[in-house]
Amino acid sequence: MSETVTPRRPVVVAIWLIFAGVVGWWAAFSLTMERFAQLQNPGTAASCDFSVLVQCSANLQSAQGSVFGFPNPIIGLGAWIAPIVVGMALLAGARFARWFWVLFWLGFVFAISFVIWLISQSLFVLATLCPWCMVTWSVVIPSFFVVTLHVLREGVIPRERVREVADRLMAWVPLMTIVAFVVVAVIAQLRLNVLAQL
Repeated sequence: MSETVTPRRPVVVAIWLIFAGVVGWWAAFSLTMERFAQLQNPGTAASCDFSVLVQCSANLQSAQGSVFGFPNPIIGLGAWIAPIVVGMALLAGARFARWFWVLFWLGFVFAISFVIWLISQSLFVLATLCPWCMVTWSVVIPSFFVVTLHVLREGVIPRERVREVADRLMAWVPLMTIVAFVVVAVIAQLRLNVLAQL
C-alpha cells in the first residue's frame, strides 16, 4: 500500500510573513496617525521628530509622502494585511496555486521598488531619515528576499534546478538582508554624514 507524502509546511516563511506584516502594519498605522495629527494641528511636530536629520514630518508633508494623492502609509495599512493572512494560512496547512504565488510576489516587487525609490528620495532629496519609514524598509527588504525564494522554491519556474538553488539560498536571507542594510547605511553616511549628527 502506497503512503501519501504530505508536503512540508513552510513554517519559518509563514512566521516571518506574520511578523513582517504586523511590524509593517504598525509602522504604517503610526505614520498614518502622525499625518492625521498634523492635518488637525498644522505646524505641530510629529512625535517621531528627533532632529533635523531624524524626523517624520518632512517625509509626511512632502510630495513624495503622498505619491498617489493620499498619504503613503495608507497603502501599508491595506497591503500589510496580505502577508499576515498568507502566513496564517500557511501555518494552517493551506496550499496556493501558482498564479496566487505570482500575484503575491508581484506585490512584493512593487513594495521593494517603491521602498528603493523612497529611500533614494529620503537620502538624496529630503535629506532625512524617517524612523517609521526605516522600520518599513527593514521588513520590506528581507520579505522580498523570502517571498522571491519561496516562490521559486514552490516551482513557479518549473525547473528542478531552480527550486534546488532557491532552497539553498533561503538560508542566506539573513546575510543578504544585512548586506542590503549596510549598503543603505553607507549611502546614508556618505550623503548625510549621519554619524557626525548623532
